[in-house]
Amino acid sequence: MVKLIYTLADHSDDVNYCALSSSYLATCSMDKTIRLYSLNNFSELSYSPLRGHTYAVHCCCFSSSGKILASCSTDGTTVLWDTQNGQRLAVLEQPSDSPVRVCQFSPDSTYLVSGAADGTVVLWNVESLRLYRSGSVKDGSLVACAFAPNGNFFVTGSSCGDLTIWDDKMRCLYNEKAHDLGVTCCDFSSLPVSDGEQGSRYFRMASCGQDNQIKLWLFSFADYLGAELKYKCTLSGHSAPVLACAFSYDGQMLVSGSVDKSVIIHETKTGNILHTLTRHTRYVTTCAFAPDALLLATGSMDKTVNIWQFDPGQHFAGSGLEDKPKMSVENWSEEEVSAWLCAQGLKDLVKCFKMNNIDGKELLSLTKESLTSDLKIESLGLRSKVIRKIEELSIKMDAVSVGIPDEFLCPITRELMKDPVIASDGYSYEKEAMENWISNKRRSSPMTNLPLQSLVLTPNRTLKMAISRWLETQQKYNETT
Repeated sequence: MVKLIYTLADHSDDVNYCALSSSYLATCSMDKTIRLYSLNNFSELSYSPLRGHTYAVHCCCFSSSGKILASCSTDGTTVLWDTQNGQRLAVLEQPSDSPVRVCQFSPDSTYLVSGAADGTVVLWNVESLRLYRSGSVKDGSLVACAFAPNGNFFVTGSSCGDLTIWDDKMRCLYNEKAHDLGVTCCDFSSLPVSDGEQGSRYFRMASCGQDNQIKLWLFSFADYLGAELKYKCTLSGHSAPVLACAFSYDGQMLVSGSVDKSVIIHETKTGNILHTLTRHTRYVTTCAFAPDALLLATGSMDKTVNIWQFDPGQHFAGSGLEDKPKMSVENWSEEEVSAWLCAQGLKDLVKCFKMNNIDGKELLSLTKESLTSDLKIESLGLRSKVIRKIEELSIKMDAVSVGIPDEFLCPITRELMKDPVIASDGYSYEKEAMENWISNKRRSSPMTNLPLQSLVLTPNRTLKMAISRWLETQQKYNETT
Protein backbone atom coordinates (compact mmCIF):
# COMPACT_ATOMS: atom_id res chain seq x y z
CA MET A 1 0.00 0.00 0.00
CA VAL A 2 1.16 3.54 -0.79
CA LYS A 3 -0.10 6.57 1.11
CA LEU A 4 0.22 10.28 0.30
CA ILE A 5 1.70 11.81 3.44
CA TYR A 6 2.76 15.30 2.34
CA THR A 7 2.26 17.80 -0.47
CA LEU A 8 4.75 20.61 -1.04
CA ALA A 9 3.32 23.59 -2.91
CA ASP A 10 6.01 26.26 -2.64
CA HIS A 11 6.99 26.63 -6.30
CA SER A 12 5.18 29.24 -8.36
CA ASP A 13 5.58 27.37 -11.67
CA ASP A 14 5.99 23.85 -13.08
CA VAL A 15 8.16 21.47 -11.04
CA ASN A 16 10.75 20.02 -13.43
CA TYR A 17 12.77 17.67 -11.26
CA CYS A 18 13.20 16.34 -7.73
CA ALA A 19 16.10 14.48 -6.10
CA LEU A 20 16.61 12.87 -2.70
CA SER A 21 19.65 12.25 -0.54
CA SER A 22 19.59 10.46 2.80
CA SER A 23 18.79 13.80 4.50
CA TYR A 24 17.29 16.18 1.96
CA LEU A 25 14.75 16.57 -0.80
CA ALA A 26 15.62 19.02 -3.59
CA THR A 27 13.12 20.34 -6.13
CA CYS A 28 13.62 22.68 -9.07
CA SER A 29 11.20 24.59 -11.23
CA MET A 30 10.40 26.81 -14.16
CA ASP A 31 10.28 29.60 -11.54
CA LYS A 32 14.15 29.69 -11.64
CA THR A 33 14.60 28.38 -8.09
CA ILE A 34 15.75 25.25 -6.28
CA ARG A 35 14.13 24.40 -2.96
CA LEU A 36 15.59 22.20 -0.23
CA TYR A 37 13.62 20.33 2.44
CA SER A 38 14.56 18.20 5.42
CA LEU A 39 13.39 14.58 5.19
CA ASN A 40 12.79 14.55 8.94
CA ASN A 41 9.62 16.65 8.78
CA PHE A 42 9.57 18.02 5.20
CA SER A 43 10.16 21.57 6.45
CA GLU A 44 11.94 23.88 4.04
CA LEU A 45 15.49 24.77 5.07
CA SER A 46 16.13 28.30 6.28
CA TYR A 47 18.37 29.19 3.31
CA SER A 48 15.93 27.86 0.73
CA PRO A 49 15.04 28.68 -2.00
CA LEU A 50 18.39 28.76 -3.78
CA ARG A 51 18.50 31.60 -6.29
CA GLY A 52 21.08 32.34 -8.96
CA HIS A 53 19.81 30.89 -12.23
CA THR A 54 18.34 33.49 -14.57
CA TYR A 55 16.02 31.09 -16.40
CA ALA A 56 14.14 27.85 -15.73
CA VAL A 57 15.96 25.13 -13.75
CA HIS A 58 15.56 21.76 -15.49
CA CYS A 59 17.41 19.26 -13.33
CA CYS A 60 19.10 18.85 -9.94
CA CYS A 61 21.09 16.05 -8.30
CA PHE A 62 23.02 15.30 -5.10
CA SER A 63 26.61 14.15 -4.80
CA SER A 64 27.07 10.72 -3.20
CA SER A 65 27.74 12.30 0.21
CA GLY A 66 24.76 14.63 -0.09
CA LYS A 67 26.98 17.64 0.68
CA ILE A 68 26.82 19.11 -2.84
CA LEU A 69 23.77 19.80 -4.98
CA ALA A 70 24.08 20.46 -8.71
CA SER A 71 21.44 22.27 -10.77
CA CYS A 72 21.28 23.17 -14.45
CA SER A 73 19.28 25.70 -16.39
CA THR A 74 18.20 27.26 -19.65
CA ASP A 75 20.75 29.99 -18.80
CA GLY A 76 23.51 27.63 -20.04
CA THR A 77 25.05 26.95 -16.63
CA THR A 78 25.35 24.16 -14.10
CA VAL A 79 25.66 25.46 -10.54
CA LEU A 80 27.11 23.62 -7.53
CA TRP A 81 25.63 24.42 -4.10
CA ASP A 82 26.70 23.60 -0.55
CA THR A 83 23.73 21.78 1.01
CA GLN A 84 24.88 22.71 4.52
CA ASN A 85 24.37 26.44 4.07
CA GLY A 86 23.02 27.03 0.57
CA GLN A 87 26.17 28.83 -0.59
CA ARG A 88 27.02 28.73 -4.28
CA LEU A 89 30.28 26.83 -4.76
CA ALA A 90 30.80 27.16 -8.51
CA VAL A 91 29.15 28.12 -11.78
CA LEU A 92 30.08 25.79 -14.67
CA GLU A 93 29.35 27.36 -18.04
CA GLN A 94 28.44 25.07 -20.91
CA PRO A 95 31.07 25.79 -23.62
CA SER A 96 28.39 26.29 -26.27
CA ASP A 97 26.22 28.49 -23.98
CA SER A 98 23.33 26.21 -24.94
CA PRO A 99 20.53 25.56 -22.41
CA VAL A 100 21.57 22.73 -20.07
CA ARG A 101 18.78 20.17 -19.75
CA VAL A 102 20.28 17.46 -17.54
CA CYS A 103 23.10 16.96 -15.01
CA GLN A 104 24.23 13.89 -13.05
CA PHE A 105 27.07 13.03 -10.67
CA SER A 106 29.10 9.87 -11.13
CA PRO A 107 28.56 7.31 -8.30
CA ASP A 108 31.69 8.45 -6.45
CA SER A 109 31.08 12.13 -7.37
CA THR A 110 34.45 12.42 -9.12
CA TYR A 111 32.70 13.66 -12.26
CA LEU A 112 29.59 15.58 -13.17
CA VAL A 113 27.91 15.29 -16.56
CA SER A 114 25.94 18.14 -18.11
CA GLY A 115 23.95 17.70 -21.32
CA ALA A 116 22.62 20.55 -23.43
CA ALA A 117 19.91 21.36 -25.94
CA ASP A 118 22.42 21.51 -28.82
CA GLY A 119 23.50 17.91 -28.19
CA THR A 120 26.76 18.73 -26.40
CA VAL A 121 27.73 16.70 -23.35
CA VAL A 122 30.44 17.80 -20.91
CA LEU A 123 32.25 15.78 -18.25
CA TRP A 124 33.40 18.06 -15.41
CA ASN A 125 36.04 17.21 -12.81
CA VAL A 126 34.25 17.97 -9.54
CA GLU A 127 37.43 18.44 -7.47
CA SER A 128 39.11 20.90 -9.81
CA LEU A 129 35.80 22.33 -11.14
CA ARG A 130 37.27 22.23 -14.63
CA LEU A 131 36.07 20.77 -17.90
CA TYR A 132 37.55 17.30 -18.26
CA ARG A 133 36.14 16.07 -21.59
CA SER A 134 33.36 16.99 -23.98
CA GLY A 135 31.48 15.47 -26.88
CA SER A 136 28.17 15.65 -28.70
CA VAL A 137 25.45 13.47 -30.17
CA LYS A 138 24.71 13.60 -33.90
CA ASP A 139 21.10 14.66 -33.67
CA GLY A 140 18.71 16.15 -31.17
CA SER A 141 18.95 17.65 -27.69
CA LEU A 142 20.35 15.81 -24.69
CA VAL A 143 17.46 15.38 -22.25
CA ALA A 144 18.44 12.37 -20.12
CA CYS A 145 21.55 10.94 -18.46
CA ALA A 146 22.42 8.15 -16.03
CA PHE A 147 25.71 6.72 -14.76
CA ALA A 148 26.27 2.96 -14.63
CA PRO A 149 26.83 1.84 -11.01
CA ASN A 150 30.51 1.07 -11.65
CA GLY A 151 31.08 4.73 -12.61
CA ASN A 152 33.09 3.95 -15.75
CA PHE A 153 30.24 4.44 -18.20
CA PHE A 154 27.19 6.64 -18.57
CA VAL A 155 24.22 6.71 -20.89
CA THR A 156 22.60 9.76 -22.46
CA GLY A 157 19.19 10.01 -24.06
CA SER A 158 18.28 12.44 -26.82
CA SER A 159 15.15 14.06 -28.19
CA CYS A 160 15.62 12.12 -31.43
CA GLY A 161 15.16 8.83 -29.54
CA ASP A 162 18.74 7.56 -29.20
CA LEU A 163 20.41 6.07 -26.15
CA THR A 164 24.19 6.49 -26.31
CA ILE A 165 26.80 4.81 -24.10
CA TRP A 166 29.94 6.80 -23.23
CA ASP A 167 33.00 5.81 -21.24
CA ASP A 168 34.79 8.11 -18.81
CA LYS A 169 37.13 9.24 -21.61
CA MET A 170 34.07 10.53 -23.48
CA ARG A 171 34.35 7.90 -26.18
CA CYS A 172 31.04 6.99 -27.78
CA LEU A 173 30.85 3.18 -27.43
CA TYR A 174 27.34 2.25 -28.48
CA ASN A 175 24.19 3.80 -29.86
CA GLU A 176 20.65 2.41 -29.77
CA LYS A 177 17.46 3.75 -31.34
CA ALA A 178 15.22 3.31 -28.30
CA HIS A 179 12.12 5.51 -28.55
CA ASP A 180 10.77 6.65 -31.92
CA LEU A 181 9.51 10.04 -30.74
CA GLY A 182 12.31 10.86 -28.32
CA VAL A 183 13.80 9.71 -25.00
CA THR A 184 12.65 11.63 -21.93
CA CYS A 185 14.46 9.91 -19.04
CA CYS A 186 16.68 6.94 -18.15
CA ASP A 187 17.90 5.33 -14.93
CA PHE A 188 20.10 2.47 -13.73
CA SER A 189 19.39 -0.02 -10.98
CA SER A 190 22.28 -0.13 -8.54
CA LEU A 191 22.53 -3.90 -8.14
CA PRO A 192 23.77 -6.42 -10.72
CA VAL A 193 21.52 -9.18 -12.04
CA SER A 194 22.08 -12.42 -13.89
CA ASP A 195 20.34 -13.01 -17.21
CA GLY A 196 20.72 -16.75 -16.92
CA GLU A 197 22.96 -16.97 -19.98
CA GLN A 198 26.29 -18.56 -19.13
CA GLY A 199 26.23 -16.77 -15.78
CA SER A 200 26.49 -13.33 -17.40
CA ARG A 201 26.16 -10.32 -15.09
CA TYR A 202 24.27 -7.20 -16.08
CA PHE A 203 22.83 -4.00 -14.71
CA ARG A 204 19.21 -3.17 -15.39
CA MET A 205 18.48 0.11 -17.11
CA ALA A 206 15.12 1.72 -17.81
CA SER A 207 14.24 4.34 -20.39
CA CYS A 208 11.01 6.11 -21.21
CA GLY A 209 9.85 8.32 -24.03
CA GLN A 210 7.34 10.29 -26.01
CA ASP A 211 6.06 7.01 -27.49
CA ASN A 212 4.16 6.25 -24.21
CA GLN A 213 6.57 3.38 -23.47
CA ILE A 214 8.89 2.30 -20.69
CA LYS A 215 11.61 -0.08 -21.82
CA LEU A 216 13.83 -2.28 -19.68
CA TRP A 217 17.36 -3.02 -20.87
CA LEU A 218 20.27 -5.15 -19.71
CA PHE A 219 23.51 -3.19 -19.67
CA SER A 220 26.72 -5.21 -20.00
CA PHE A 221 30.27 -3.94 -20.11
CA ALA A 222 33.92 -4.96 -20.24
CA ASP A 223 36.66 -2.51 -19.41
CA TYR A 224 38.47 -3.07 -22.69
CA LEU A 225 35.72 -4.38 -24.94
CA GLY A 226 33.15 -1.64 -24.50
CA ALA A 227 29.52 -1.85 -23.50
CA GLU A 228 26.12 -2.57 -24.97
CA LEU A 229 22.41 -2.51 -24.25
CA LYS A 230 20.26 -5.57 -24.66
CA TYR A 231 16.51 -4.97 -24.93
CA LYS A 232 14.58 -6.95 -22.29
CA CYS A 233 10.92 -5.91 -22.35
CA THR A 234 8.41 -3.06 -22.54
CA LEU A 235 6.22 -2.11 -19.58
CA SER A 236 2.70 -0.93 -20.32
CA GLY A 237 0.22 1.14 -18.38
CA HIS A 238 0.52 4.76 -19.46
CA SER A 239 -1.77 6.23 -22.12
CA ALA A 240 0.42 9.25 -22.95
CA PRO A 241 4.14 10.18 -23.15
CA VAL A 242 6.14 8.99 -20.15
CA LEU A 243 8.29 11.84 -18.81
CA ALA A 244 10.16 10.24 -15.91
CA CYS A 245 11.31 6.88 -14.55
CA ALA A 246 13.37 5.79 -11.56
CA PHE A 247 14.38 2.54 -9.84
CA SER A 248 14.05 1.92 -6.13
CA TYR A 249 17.49 1.45 -4.65
CA ASP A 250 17.30 -2.34 -4.55
CA GLY A 251 15.92 -2.43 -8.11
CA GLN A 252 12.78 -4.33 -7.13
CA MET A 253 10.49 -1.49 -8.22
CA LEU A 254 10.38 1.00 -11.06
CA VAL A 255 8.28 4.16 -10.87
CA SER A 256 7.18 6.26 -13.83
CA GLY A 257 5.32 9.55 -14.35
CA SER A 258 3.36 10.58 -17.41
CA VAL A 259 1.48 13.21 -19.36
CA ASP A 260 -1.62 11.18 -18.43
CA LYS A 261 -1.16 12.67 -14.90
CA SER A 262 -0.57 9.28 -13.32
CA VAL A 263 2.32 7.67 -11.46
CA ILE A 264 2.73 3.90 -11.96
CA ILE A 265 4.88 1.62 -9.81
CA HIS A 266 5.95 -1.63 -11.47
CA GLU A 267 7.52 -4.72 -10.00
CA THR A 268 10.74 -4.89 -12.00
CA LYS A 269 11.09 -8.67 -12.13
CA THR A 270 7.60 -9.44 -13.42
CA GLY A 271 6.58 -6.13 -14.98
CA ASN A 272 3.34 -6.23 -12.99
CA ILE A 273 1.72 -2.96 -11.97
CA LEU A 274 1.77 -2.71 -8.17
CA HIS A 275 0.26 0.75 -7.72
CA THR A 276 -1.25 3.54 -9.81
CA LEU A 277 -1.21 6.96 -8.13
CA THR A 278 -3.48 9.71 -9.48
CA ARG A 279 -3.21 12.70 -7.16
CA HIS A 280 -1.50 15.14 -9.55
CA THR A 281 -3.77 17.35 -11.65
CA ARG A 282 -1.33 17.98 -14.51
CA TYR A 283 1.58 16.21 -16.25
CA VAL A 284 3.89 14.28 -13.91
CA THR A 285 7.40 15.44 -14.82
CA THR A 286 9.65 13.76 -12.25
CA CYS A 287 9.79 10.94 -9.70
CA ALA A 288 12.50 9.74 -7.32
CA PHE A 289 12.91 7.16 -4.58
CA ALA A 290 14.75 7.97 -1.36
CA PRO A 291 18.05 6.04 -1.05
CA ASP A 292 17.40 4.60 2.41
CA ALA A 293 13.78 5.23 3.40
CA LEU A 294 10.35 4.03 2.34
CA LEU A 295 9.64 7.30 0.53
CA LEU A 296 8.83 8.35 -3.04
CA ALA A 297 8.68 11.93 -4.36
CA THR A 298 6.75 12.93 -7.50
CA GLY A 299 6.62 16.37 -9.11
CA SER A 300 4.25 17.87 -11.62
CA MET A 301 3.27 20.79 -13.80
CA ASP A 302 0.60 21.41 -11.15
CA LYS A 303 3.45 23.13 -9.20
CA THR A 304 3.41 20.54 -6.40
CA VAL A 305 5.62 17.74 -5.13
CA ASN A 306 3.88 14.78 -3.48
CA ILE A 307 5.61 12.62 -0.88
CA TRP A 308 4.42 9.03 -0.70
CA GLN A 309 4.97 6.54 2.13
CA PHE A 310 5.11 2.82 1.37
CA ASP A 311 3.70 0.10 3.56
CA PRO A 312 6.62 -0.96 5.79
CA GLY A 313 6.03 -4.57 4.84
CA GLN A 314 6.81 -3.80 1.21
CA HIS A 315 10.54 -4.41 0.78
CA PHE A 316 12.31 -2.20 -1.64
CA ALA A 317 14.52 0.03 0.47
CA GLY A 318 18.06 -0.90 1.39
CA SER A 319 20.41 -3.12 -0.54
CA GLY A 320 18.05 -6.06 -0.97
CA LEU A 321 20.97 -8.33 -0.19
CA GLU A 322 19.94 -9.21 3.34
CA ASP A 323 16.49 -10.32 2.17
CA LYS A 324 17.92 -13.33 0.32
CA PRO A 325 18.16 -16.27 2.72
CA LYS A 326 20.35 -18.40 0.46
CA MET A 327 22.89 -15.68 -0.22
CA SER A 328 26.15 -16.09 1.66
CA VAL A 329 28.03 -12.89 2.43
CA GLU A 330 31.22 -14.73 1.52
CA ASN A 331 29.94 -15.00 -2.05
CA TRP A 332 29.18 -11.29 -2.47
CA SER A 333 30.86 -9.58 -5.38
CA GLU A 334 32.63 -6.23 -5.05
CA GLU A 335 29.51 -4.57 -6.49
CA GLU A 336 27.31 -6.22 -3.85
CA VAL A 337 29.66 -5.06 -1.09
CA SER A 338 29.44 -1.53 -2.53
CA ALA A 339 25.64 -1.73 -2.52
CA TRP A 340 25.71 -2.88 1.11
CA LEU A 341 27.97 0.04 2.08
CA CYS A 342 25.55 2.50 0.49
CA ALA A 343 22.61 0.92 2.30
CA GLN A 344 24.45 1.33 5.63
CA GLY A 345 25.15 5.04 5.07
CA LEU A 346 28.81 4.39 4.20
CA LYS A 347 28.77 5.60 0.58
CA ASP A 348 32.01 7.56 1.07
CA LEU A 349 33.89 4.26 1.52
CA VAL A 350 32.77 2.71 -1.78
CA LYS A 351 35.72 4.02 -3.78
CA CYS A 352 38.23 2.91 -1.13
CA PHE A 353 36.73 -0.60 -0.92
CA LYS A 354 36.69 -0.96 -4.72
CA MET A 355 40.32 0.15 -5.00
CA ASN A 356 41.22 -2.59 -2.51
CA ASN A 357 39.02 -5.22 -4.24
CA ILE A 358 36.93 -5.90 -1.14
CA ASP A 359 34.45 -8.66 -1.92
CA GLY A 360 32.26 -10.57 0.56
CA LYS A 361 35.02 -12.82 1.85
CA GLU A 362 37.39 -9.90 2.37
CA LEU A 363 34.59 -7.90 4.03
CA LEU A 364 34.09 -10.52 6.73
CA SER A 365 37.82 -10.67 7.43
CA LEU A 366 38.22 -6.93 8.03
CA THR A 367 39.47 -5.78 11.44
CA LYS A 368 40.08 -2.36 12.94
CA GLU A 369 43.79 -2.95 12.32
CA SER A 370 43.34 -3.79 8.62
CA LEU A 371 40.99 -0.83 8.17
CA THR A 372 43.80 1.36 9.47
CA SER A 373 46.85 -0.20 7.84
CA ASP A 374 45.43 -1.51 4.55
CA LEU A 375 42.48 0.75 3.77
CA LYS A 376 43.98 3.87 5.43
CA ILE A 377 40.77 4.81 7.24
CA GLU A 378 42.04 7.27 9.83
CA SER A 379 38.83 8.02 11.72
CA LEU A 380 38.46 5.82 14.80
CA GLY A 381 34.71 6.41 14.82
CA LEU A 382 34.37 5.39 11.19
CA ARG A 383 36.44 2.23 11.72
CA SER A 384 34.28 1.30 14.70
CA LYS A 385 31.10 1.89 12.69
CA VAL A 386 32.30 -0.37 9.87
CA ILE A 387 33.19 -3.19 12.25
CA ARG A 388 29.86 -2.81 14.07
CA LYS A 389 27.94 -2.97 10.78
CA ILE A 390 29.88 -6.09 9.72
CA GLU A 391 29.08 -7.76 13.05
CA GLU A 392 25.39 -6.87 12.68
CA LEU A 393 25.42 -8.25 9.15
CA SER A 394 26.92 -11.55 10.32
CA ILE A 395 24.27 -11.89 13.02
CA LYS A 396 21.47 -11.14 10.56
CA MET A 397 22.74 -13.59 7.99
CA ASP A 398 23.08 -16.32 10.64
CA ALA A 399 19.53 -15.65 11.79
CA VAL A 400 18.14 -15.57 8.26
CA SER A 401 19.79 -18.89 7.45
CA VAL A 402 17.64 -20.63 10.07
CA GLY A 403 14.55 -18.47 9.59
CA ILE A 404 13.38 -15.87 12.09
CA PRO A 405 9.77 -16.35 13.26
CA ASP A 406 7.72 -13.62 11.64
CA GLU A 407 6.26 -12.49 14.97
CA PHE A 408 9.80 -11.61 16.12
CA LEU A 409 10.25 -9.15 13.23
CA CYS A 410 9.32 -5.48 13.55
CA PRO A 411 6.62 -4.67 10.93
CA ILE A 412 8.36 -1.37 10.16
CA THR A 413 12.01 -2.41 9.81
CA ARG A 414 11.44 -6.15 9.18
CA GLU A 415 14.38 -6.80 11.51
CA LEU A 416 14.60 -8.88 14.69
CA MET A 417 13.22 -6.78 17.55
CA LYS A 418 15.47 -5.93 20.52
CA ASP A 419 13.04 -3.80 22.53
CA PRO A 420 9.47 -4.66 21.41
CA VAL A 421 6.57 -2.42 22.43
CA ILE A 422 2.81 -2.70 21.93
CA ALA A 423 1.06 0.22 20.23
CA SER A 424 -2.63 1.12 20.59
CA ASP A 425 -3.39 -0.79 17.35
CA GLY A 426 -2.52 -4.04 19.17
CA TYR A 427 0.62 -4.76 17.13
CA SER A 428 4.19 -5.00 18.45
CA TYR A 429 7.02 -2.91 17.01
CA GLU A 430 10.66 -2.15 17.70
CA LYS A 431 10.52 0.76 20.17
CA GLU A 432 12.92 3.04 18.30
CA ALA A 433 11.24 2.40 14.94
CA MET A 434 7.77 3.19 16.31
CA GLU A 435 9.01 6.29 18.12
CA ASN A 436 10.52 7.52 14.85
CA TRP A 437 7.27 6.71 13.07
CA ILE A 438 5.32 8.86 15.55
CA SER A 439 7.92 11.66 15.68
CA ASN A 440 7.54 12.13 11.92
CA LYS A 441 3.95 13.22 12.64
CA ARG A 442 2.43 9.94 11.57
CA ARG A 443 -0.68 9.30 13.65
CA SER A 444 -1.89 6.20 11.84
CA SER A 445 -1.06 2.54 12.39
CA PRO A 446 1.79 1.19 10.25
CA MET A 447 -0.19 -2.03 9.89
CA THR A 448 -3.80 -0.88 9.37
CA ASN A 449 -3.40 2.79 8.37
CA LEU A 450 -6.23 3.56 10.80
CA PRO A 451 -5.76 6.42 13.31
CA LEU A 452 -3.91 5.47 16.48
CA GLN A 453 -6.22 5.99 19.47
CA SER A 454 -3.20 6.64 21.71
CA LEU A 455 0.51 7.32 21.21
CA VAL A 456 1.46 5.43 24.38
CA LEU A 457 3.85 2.51 23.77
CA THR A 458 3.80 -0.36 26.28
CA PRO A 459 6.83 -2.66 26.68
CA ASN A 460 6.07 -6.18 25.46
CA ARG A 461 8.14 -8.11 28.01
CA THR A 462 6.64 -11.48 27.10
CA LEU A 463 7.73 -11.10 23.46
CA LYS A 464 11.14 -9.84 24.50
CA MET A 465 11.67 -12.94 26.65
CA ALA A 466 10.54 -15.19 23.80
CA ILE A 467 13.04 -13.55 21.43
CA SER A 468 15.82 -13.94 24.00
CA ARG A 469 15.06 -17.65 24.42
CA TRP A 470 15.03 -18.12 20.66
CA LEU A 471 18.40 -16.37 20.29
CA GLU A 472 19.88 -18.57 23.03
CA THR A 473 18.61 -21.66 21.23
CA GLN A 474 20.14 -20.52 17.95
CA GLN A 475 23.46 -19.76 19.62
CA LYS A 476 23.61 -23.26 21.13
CA TYR A 477 22.70 -24.74 17.77
CA ASN A 478 25.50 -22.82 16.02
CA GLU A 479 28.01 -23.94 18.67
CA THR A 480 27.22 -27.60 18.05
CA THR A 481 27.27 -27.45 14.23
